[in-house]
Amino acid sequence: MTDPSPLPPSTSPAAATAASSTAVAAGSRVPVLDAVRALAFVGDLSMGQPVDHSTRAAWLATQIAEAARADGLALGRDADLAPGHAACVALLRWSGCTANAPEFSVLMGDDVGGRDAMLSNGSAEEASALAGTLGEAALIHCEVAGEIARLLGLPANIERAMRHLFETWNGHGKPDGLSGDEVPAVVFHVALAGDLEIFSRVHGVAAALRHIGERSDAKYPKALVDVVTRNAQTWMSALDAGAHEGSQTAGKLDETLAALETPLELVADVIDLKLPWMTGLSRRVADSAREAGAVLGFDAAALERLHRAGLLHGIGRASVPNALWNEGRRLGEADREKLRLMPYWTGRAARRLSALHAEAELASYVDERMDGSGSFRSAAGAAIPMPARVLAAAAAWVTVRTGRPGAPALDTEAARAAMSQEVAAGRLDPQAADAVCGAERRRVVSPSPGSTTITLSARETEVLGRIAIGESNKEAAKVLGISPATVRTHLESAFRKLECSTRAAATLKAMTMGLLTV
Repeated sequence: MTDPSPLPPSTSPAAATAASSTAVAAGSRVPVLDAVRALAFVGDLSMGQPVDHSTRAAWLATQIAEAARADGLALGRDADLAPGHAACVALLRWSGCTANAPEFSVLMGDDVGGRDAMLSNGSAEEASALAGTLGEAALIHCEVAGEIARLLGLPANIERAMRHLFETWNGHGKPDGLSGDEVPAVVFHVALAGDLEIFSRVHGVAAALRHIGERSDAKYPKALVDVVTRNAQTWMSALDAGAHEGSQTAGKLDETLAALETPLELVADVIDLKLPWMTGLSRRVADSAREAGAVLGFDAAALERLHRAGLLHGIGRASVPNALWNEGRRLGEADREKLRLMPYWTGRAARRLSALHAEAELASYVDERMDGSGSFRSAAGAAIPMPARVLAAAAAWVTVRTGRPGAPALDTEAARAAMSQEVAAGRLDPQAADAVCGAERRRVVSPSPGSTTITLSARETEVLGRIAIGESNKEAAKVLGISPATVRTHLESAFRKLECSTRAAATLKAMTMGLLTV
């Protein structure tokens, strides 16, 4: 391996790491079905739901779509959408909820528990009272979900449905207030499936049907409610018997979807949207781990596995309320337990990802420590594989190099000192830590891919980069030495070029297109 020149003083190592991560290696491409499964798992965690909620809802959405077709119902736009598409929309329904977690955290305090309560126990009156407040959150969710569908290469009618997930039959929904046949039919199939699954599980089938009936010809069309009412008991009994198991996409996704591939970086970027200051964090961990593995002489297959594990290591973060990171308060036992279970949920995700099983399992070791003080296994010493030790060191290194509320980023020397302390305390493997720090010295900037026709100016990129990590226009202006009005002008231009109207969607699109490095 050639030892490149050290980074020049004017180049930030953190920025160089992020820039390097924009080049998508061929090996990072994974089946779209695995990406959908991963995003469904993340969505369920983010919404405080059981991790089989989306798969159960996908099965139900398929049954509803098929029953409606059998009854000759042609309700809403794209009424002839394939049943497999209903399953896909149901699986991705909550894919935009990492993006609006900051808004829900402000509104409810606990973005995970609050959304669970809203889904499981919210009355029509409560939903109506929240509608105005949740308008921005719904816009963020739908815009990001639509971008995810587009970036995955899904059919246009699926993307359209994702951009209108919370529209209603009576036109009182979000984000655009569409009504009746203006709304994609699959939106109603999926909304009914989700409500039936949640309310039947929490309150019983009879209560679920009362809930749905109260919203007939309001949230969803009466004709479709009638279909669900006739079949609900049979469907729920089949679900309880495991009808949805063995097929993450309800067995109905067509072969075109099954043949698609996508960069795994997309899943990582969606995970990182949960907290603005984490933008690009999973990419940086993945790059740091792979480069450290190269220093240690890992073969090509092991390096790619390590890189993928780094991209996936944050899956379990979706289960933890944002306030635990942002408030800087003293954590109670329940809070610590939520943090301890983050890698456990990442490991659980491994069971869903046929092409990424080994990587997700490796990622679940990210918080283990050599002295047994880590989580979730409390593994120690030889029980932690060497690649897992490298991943843990890479995550520790990137974390201290990333600024967050109450903890500014450490510079290179301070970060190396912090790593040395962890090694001295017996928590990090010395070889792995040395390799991570050594890889930092050897890192070079790779060019961004040229597969996009969108071009942002240098100033637009700078401005979007500041906003992407959660800074206000005023804060970004202070850092960049320009006026808030100038920040707003460049941001509006960047949004216009990216065809986005929210920070989260613009961040996701720019990151996946290699236009933004943070």
